[in-house]
Amino acid sequence: LAKFFDEVGITQQFSAARTPQQNGVIERRNRTLVEAARTMLTFANLPSFLWAEAIATTCFTQNRSIIHKRFDKTPYELINKRKPNIKFFRVFGCRCYFLNDYEDVGKLKAMRDIRVFVGYSKESVAFRIYNKRTRKIHESVNVNFDEISEMASKQFSLEPGYLI
Repeated sequence: LAKFFDEVGITQQFSAARTPQQNGVIERRNRTLVEAARTMLTFANLPSFLWAEAIATTCFTQNRSIIHKRFDKTPYELINKRKPNIKFFRVFGCRCYFLNDYEDVGKLKAMRDIRVFVGYSKESVAFRIYNKRTRKIHESVNVNFDEISEMASKQFSLEPGYLI
């Protein structure tokens, strides 16, 4: 590993065990990810066992949207040498419907399962969809999102005096 670091130009520094104070930047980054994931799960009213999906989605979106002051670029731009495409970003926890659900292909049948958007695929350009009935996560590109009604219901369900 040391040979690889020398070839690439990475300086390796060790810290004492169980001293997070020495890893300040990383600790702040992890805290930011966890706080954002907790907020997303709470707002979407999703179970806590989806925390890994929420953290992965948070990391995915932050790497493509937060600009570093030092470089005036996103982390994605620094690594890939091109601007990220953020047109496909969706609201975490919004309801969604498969366009081609091969389990039930009938056009006029009611959609039985409530499905929720929980992230982006790592292997392809697909969305990760959580099925509340089966408690399984599926990946698909053919998805319709219902972001507006979910956000509107949150807006109108707040008590008077609270602002978003």
